[in-house]
Amino acid sequence: MRLSKLNVLTKDEIEQIHNATLTLLKNVGIKIDSKGVQETLEEYGAEVDHDTDFVKFPESLVMEMVKKVPKSFTLHGADGSFNFEVNTEKTQFATIGTPVKIYDPDKKKGVRKTVLEDTIKQIRIVDTLENIHCSHVDVWPNDVKYTALHAHAIYQWVKNTHKPYGLGCFGGLPSQDMMNMTSIACGGEEELKKNPRLVGFFSTTSPLHFPKIMTNGFEVFAKYKQPTIVAPEALAGSSAPVTLAGLLTQINAENLGGAVLAQVFQPGAPLFFGTVSHITDMKTGNSAMGAIETGLITAGVSQLADFYGYPSRGPGSVTDSKVLDLQNGIERLQTLMFAAQSGINYITCAGTYEATLVEALELLVIDDDLVGMVKRALEGIEVNEKTIALDVIEKVATSKKKGSTFLGELHTIQNMKKELYMPKLMDRSRRSTWWKEGAKDIIERASEKVQKALESHKPPEIEKEIENKLQEYMKKVEARSLKDYMEAEDLKSASAPVPGTEIKEE
Repeated sequence: MRLSKLNVLTKDEIEQIHNATLTLLKNVGIKIDSKGVQETLEEYGAEVDHDTDFVKFPESLVMEMVKKVPKSFTLHGADGSFNFEVNTEKTQFATIGTPVKIYDPDKKKGVRKTVLEDTIKQIRIVDTLENIHCSHVDVWPNDVKYTALHAHAIYQWVKNTHKPYGLGCFGGLPSQDMMNMTSIACGGEEELKKNPRLVGFFSTTSPLHFPKIMTNGFEVFAKYKQPTIVAPEALAGSSAPVTLAGLLTQINAENLGGAVLAQVFQPGAPLFFGTVSHITDMKTGNSAMGAIETGLITAGVSQLADFYGYPSRGPGSVTDSKVLDLQNGIERLQTLMFAAQSGINYITCAGTYEATLVEALELLVIDDDLVGMVKRALEGIEVNEKTIALDVIEKVATSKKKGSTFLGELHTIQNMKKELYMPKLMDRSRRSTWWKEGAKDIIERASEKVQKALESHKPPEIEKEIENKLQEYMKKVEARSLKDYMEAEDLKSASAPVPGTEIKEE
């Protein structure tokens, strides 16, 4: 029997949160900065307070639009050679975070600023992994101009992996660049719309705020039918109620508001019901992604997504640890298992630590192994006449041959690979053997695997004409100034919030 699904809410509790959410959307609404989006929503029956920018959503509009969100979609790599389906039944695994630093044991603090070469390595390693099917702009290159970062990321994605890719909805102009460059790579806009290549991240600002930059980008992703994650990162006790039921109600409103926007922008636009929400540590005031409550929140989101009937996204392998230690391992497996057992359909954050602010390529390959273990756990135990194996037990137990075991039995040979997960990085040898082989810990073994993966990686073959067009497009993006970006996004001044423009070394 497959492992029982983890539920943290009863049917009545889900209904209670649902009803409270509809009341919240009707009476309070969501603050939407974009005047154009406000006007569009008014045409659909929403009520707009033009002084406060809050948009109130009637229940009929919310439920009508939620029904239009697809239950499944397929993601493809740039060249179309790799794809996988996201639906409400399966669980897929991916990366994502916002690392601006990377693990480097040779540095005094054990980390350094990330550069484009790190971004490339991360993309290549994900391309070699068995269980992690999609990478995103996880490693932010500090040596690349912020307003051109997305173009460099798309170019390196096309050059270095067969798998899909994900980026944040950081503005309408950059998002359009992403669509244009991806269209060049995959054979045109219609092909991109028909067979999506990209995952977008629509990061809401809790409580109940859709920033203009994000909304601008979200509209582009929706119109091109690229699956987009509504990604509230609410913190219980600071940017959301300290009670988890209150937090779930708030982020449920943000998700449903996102669903309305997506379907208004483009009926049938694919969407993830998402979360990276966690808690505020009440001792320090810091966020605590590795907390046990993160798993409870994620499990609650999984049930809410099931209630509305479209795919969910939640975090796994997240930790607050600043080093690759036991805390790191405990928290990453804890959050990963919670997300998987609750039925989250798209689990992200492989390869990161320190609340996803730091990347470790070693953790990336370790997480791939952890995912393999978790997938095996979810399969549970198959019980039938063949797996009970009474005849084999009798044969070995009554054998007159001294030292008879099950190791040499045909039943073992036929079933061992599908019954037993064989990890690639966990050491199970005797101490004497381990010592002779260098007494390596898992980080050292992972580091060796990273090097082998990079050395053996075979990138896609790209036509020279496509590569030239992508390079020309990058030059055009590079030539833009921050002022050009601000004007394109209709931002009043350079003091407006532009994520990532100032990254400082601690």
